[in-house]
Amino acid sequence: MMYILLPFMAKKLWVAIRTDVNNLTFSMLYIIVSDPDVEVLVQWDQQTFLSLVASLFGAPLDVTSENFLSLFKGALYFGMEMVLLKCRTWLTDAVSASRTPLVQLNDLFSIWEFGSEIVNYLRELCTSYLAKNFIWAISCNSFVNAPHDLLLSTIKRPELTVDSEKQLCDALLAWVTANKEQCTEDVCVNLLKEIRMSLLPLWFTAGKNTRGSFLSTCCSDTFYGANFLLKQPSACCMDALADGDLLNLRIRLSEFTQRVDLSSCLQIKPAILLLSMLPLSDIFEPVLRKRVEKLLMNHEPRNRNAFRISWEICPKLTFEAVHEIDTSNCPMLHLEIAIECFSKSFPSLKTLKATNHLEFRTTKLFQLVKRCPLLCDVDLTVDVSPVIPTRVSVLSSFGSSGSGGSSLAASWSYISGPFPSNITKLTLEGRNDVTDFDLRSISDICVSLTYLSIKGCASVSDAAISSLICKCLKLTSIVACDTLFGQQSIIALCSPNASCDDVVEDTGKRSNLQMLHIGGCKGINVNSFSKLMCQAYLLKSLCLRESEGVDDGLFSFVGSSLEVLDVSNTKVSAGAVAHVISRNTGLKCLKARGCHNLLQQQSRNGGGNFQSKNLYSALGKCCRLDEVSVGWGFSYLNLEALKASVSLLKTIEVGLGGSLGQDGLKFLPVVCPSLESVALYFQVISDQLIMNLLDSLRNLKSFAMCHCLGEISSSSFSVSMPNLRKLRLERVAPWLNNDDLINLSQNCSNLIELSLLGCRHLNSESQKIISSGWPGLISIHLEECGEVTSNGVMSLFDCYALEDILLRHNGSGIQKGFIGDAVVKLPMLRKMSLDICDAKHKDFDIPEFDDRHFLSHVKIARCKLQRCSFDLQHVRAPRLPVHMETLVLAWDSKRLTRTLVKERV
Repeated sequence: MMYILLPFMAKKLWVAIRTDVNNLTFSMLYIIVSDPDVEVLVQWDQQTFLSLVASLFGAPLDVTSENFLSLFKGALYFGMEMVLLKCRTWLTDAVSASRTPLVQLNDLFSIWEFGSEIVNYLRELCTSYLAKNFIWAISCNSFVNAPHDLLLSTIKRPELTVDSEKQLCDALLAWVTANKEQCTEDVCVNLLKEIRMSLLPLWFTAGKNTRGSFLSTCCSDTFYGANFLLKQPSACCMDALADGDLLNLRIRLSEFTQRVDLSSCLQIKPAILLLSMLPLSDIFEPVLRKRVEKLLMNHEPRNRNAFRISWEICPKLTFEAVHEIDTSNCPMLHLEIAIECFSKSFPSLKTLKATNHLEFRTTKLFQLVKRCPLLCDVDLTVDVSPVIPTRVSVLSSFGSSGSGGSSLAASWSYISGPFPSNITKLTLEGRNDVTDFDLRSISDICVSLTYLSIKGCASVSDAAISSLICKCLKLTSIVACDTLFGQQSIIALCSPNASCDDVVEDTGKRSNLQMLHIGGCKGINVNSFSKLMCQAYLLKSLCLRESEGVDDGLFSFVGSSLEVLDVSNTKVSAGAVAHVISRNTGLKCLKARGCHNLLQQQSRNGGGNFQSKNLYSALGKCCRLDEVSVGWGFSYLNLEALKASVSLLKTIEVGLGGSLGQDGLKFLPVVCPSLESVALYFQVISDQLIMNLLDSLRNLKSFAMCHCLGEISSSSFSVSMPNLRKLRLERVAPWLNNDDLINLSQNCSNLIELSLLGCRHLNSESQKIISSGWPGLISIHLEECGEVTSNGVMSLFDCYALEDILLRHNGSGIQKGFIGDAVVKLPMLRKMSLDICDAKHKDFDIPEFDDRHFLSHVKIARCKLQRCSFDLQHVRAPRLPVHMETLVLAWDSKRLTRTLVKERV
């Protein structure tokens, strides 16, 4: 032991240094303070002590997240003011940095706990840092170790940055769950009461409000208020708000906010946007507060004048960092009004996601472009109509205009002429109200377009699509599935400067095309498509489902960058797919379900002898797959061949013609432990196999079994699956009764989508079990499920976040006015499928155009009675319902279209 008295220390400070005399290296340092009243033993590591000593002689001091606290403690103890200042400066700069966080989360917790005892400004810096970097913090595994006081003070700060209230709620619930053994109920309540319930998505709030759930228990009063808002969205409920409660309607926005996610929030309306953009001090100003409350109580979304006046006279904040907004599925938020907010308060807005807004007509896209000049990504997707001309036989169709409909030509007058736009990505999926004129106008405005999705836009012609392709020379990605995309568009892609009547010649050109999705498009010439594939060197994603001449195109394909290939329900051969795989080792997704010709050994295109087993062997050697969909010819041996390529597989679908067998189903969770979605069709399966599958795949979020055979009973689903979100059981669980349904709701408590087909033992009481077990459902499909609707439909209305309902052949007790009742009681409802067989009075009332709320599609099937073919000799043989036709009602921004089709859709 060697004792050294250092001259820079106090007289009473002795340093005991245990050294290795031979190597002259420090192994441990102890600081002993001798005083008549106190004795303190402080221990540091050698590197910290050496750094402090070296800094006295001018050596640079490198402060990092890992050594900050030990350096700070040492400098504080020895009274080294320069080191303390350097540490403080580093921490101040680190917490102010807008780049990747410089202070690791565990180090931050240690600094905060030390500061809470000695140095108060450390706590302030740590709290500010955590608030600004909260999104990063909740992604760290150590977030659940955050001290309660730090977490509580963080979420109260105005600079707290989260994408949405749901994101904050999920984080706090994760923390509470991890700390419920150490924390009292009061601690959890104080934390969870900071959540602004009125800003949570409807399905999320409904799902958390289950009996015994932790959030419901801790925040029962808050939940009561939220439920009142949710169940009565049109009621005048602002009178019940106290002065402080108005703050709970403000969206969390700070100068550091980059993304705002309001999707599926029923309560979001223009007045809440206005409230969120007012300075906090102005909210309590009586005149201003009264005006805001009046707008909040006004439930007419089209009252644009009142809102515009209020918006113009109110002081507003500007949030420069916001570049993305998601207002999808917000039925009370009129986007034409919301644009007024976005254009003034979010000047840097680049991405707008606004799916399922029927009232936002495509004509307003140009107004949006003018008001938000930096906008480059716009998503206006709506549900694709079930009436796809290439898939159904249309018997008749009739359209009637709704109130407020207008054409693009009528509203084009405010545009003085073509003006440049920064729009590079435009998604118009499902919008049948988009016409040829609209598409041509878009091509004039969006000259920088690189990505266009018009999937399901049945009203635009091949000529209009080809015209856009010729004008938008930067276009590299086209999603045109189930449209009239055809020969003219192929010609335009082969030669952007070519006329639509030109003959395409193989000139050795290279196309810039990176994505081409043309599944379901029937007007494509095989020769022209093959020539396009000869130029598609850069293609990354190709969808050819339900197309003709796929082999020719694939054998002509010259690219080596393909990541996604969809040839579902085509006549593709194993040789053609293998040809693509051999050149594209980066393939991540292969969809080949419904391809009968994969069984053939010989390809008619000169591919030689190439069996399907060789195809999967080649795939296993070359690629690393994320998603695979297979069918004919796929077996356990193929799964073994794919072993090396599916270790990180997330999604698998095995359809008709594929047979995993018992060995394959046992092997599946072993070789694919990361699976999140599994769909099995026509497989032979057993209870033990299902339990093994569900118990092993703990990340499973979606599970489907359809038309499977084997010894299956209620014990199959005795495994707890808290992560499962979607469940489909079709023709596999005829034994399912109410008791089984209760057990299922307990083991799969977090479902948001449920589909049951052929569960004949269910009855009207099953509705209550479903609504109480899964109140957060957004989709419910019940078909041929006993007598579920024999006494009408009442309990399902308690699942008030439902967006999609299918009720067919479950008992003839559904009231005539069911559709109108549903749109009132289920404010998020968009799609509905019914059958006349279930109508109590053999008919359903259809709501008026302006009364359908958020509803976009209604399908009503009709059956005819047909005598059983197995007993034709007897006059009284049982008569079974056989599908005859389907009436499809589709609302868009302009009209209601009634279409009668032959098929069941």
